[in-house]
Amino acid sequence: MKDNTRLLLFTGSYASAEESGVQVFELDGAAGGTLALVDKVQGITNPTFVNVNAAEGRLYAIGEKANGEGGKEGEVVSFSIDPQSGKLTELARISTMPATGSNQTTTCHISRDSQNEYIIVCSYHGGLVGLVTLDQQGLPVRLEDTAVHTGQGKMPGQNKPHPHSAIFSPDEKFLFVSDLGLDVIRTYQINPDTRTLEAKGDTPLHEGAGPRHFVFHPDGKSAYVINELDSTVTSFLYDPKAGTLQTVATLSTLPDGYPSADNSCAEIALSADGLYLYGSNRGHDSIVVYAVDPATARLTLVEHVSTHGGHPRHFTLTPDGAFLIAANRDGNNLVVFSVDRVSGRLIFTGNTAEVSKPVCVKPAYFPVMI
Repeated sequence: MKDNTRLLLFTGSYASAEESGVQVFELDGAAGGTLALVDKVQGITNPTFVNVNAAEGRLYAIGEKANGEGGKEGEVVSFSIDPQSGKLTELARISTMPATGSNQTTTCHISRDSQNEYIIVCSYHGGLVGLVTLDQQGLPVRLEDTAVHTGQGKMPGQNKPHPHSAIFSPDEKFLFVSDLGLDVIRTYQINPDTRTLEAKGDTPLHEGAGPRHFVFHPDGKSAYVINELDSTVTSFLYDPKAGTLQTVATLSTLPDGYPSADNSCAEIALSADGLYLYGSNRGHDSIVVYAVDPATARLTLVEHVSTHGGHPRHFTLTPDGAFLIAANRDGNNLVVFSVDRVSGRLIFTGNTAEVSKPVCVKPAYFPVMI
């Protein structure tokens, strides 16, 4: 924990508009990782993913709404964050992925560039990736462009495209979209003049992988994707000039003998020093830990740790690397682990917080007035 700061955790969850779908917790590292609820927000249907801009005091939550024609479409709701109290105040909301007729274009992921010019949203059900502009106050303006994915994979759950996440490269020249339905990671560039998404190429995954979430190594020389459908992690070497990925290896996320048919993967994250990689198993209900060789992008299994709750849909590492917080959707809880910096291993702290159907948890530091 930094001096004169507080660490806030922002959660998104499955919820009706009448329920508290977005919550704010304070994590006290000095007390061993305790969690205290400081705010909660109603009025959004299924705010399942959030993005935090601590420097500008903004929180962005995806949501869904009816289109009036029997379909569902995505929206983004923006909040100001009071750094002293952690309280949220809604500022604006806009539709991000219009749906016609009975179509469903709800979104599952939201990301933002560091210059606060763009938000990227992914529509799992619609097979779409949306580019949204931000104004100088950090508020979404409009949907500028939509990239349409087409085709299908060969395994159950791959009958159509399913973009699941969009991650900027370290220099933000490229955008990498993991498509679970197509078994590809599609590379885009944003044309700033036309404000459009321009596809540059695909990195194929093995058949039936189902790539979900993607992360770059801190040194920018490698990247890693967690594959939802067959419970694996694939590592790549990255060429930043060309924006291309070279596949290195694929490893199971499960212990020997555990059937992959009884599991699906969700989140992936690297330690700040890039020496350890973490992934979540839903079914086995665990976090898998790997040691990373940064020079080769090869992984070595360290351990599997129970998440003390069912279906760990998401987790996060605190910015200082001291804690990992797992969001167990079916366990209705957040669970706090301390991180051994030397071994990468996780130790359950005994600290938990009750949250209904959590899907996402994002941390950020805020200054404390003295």
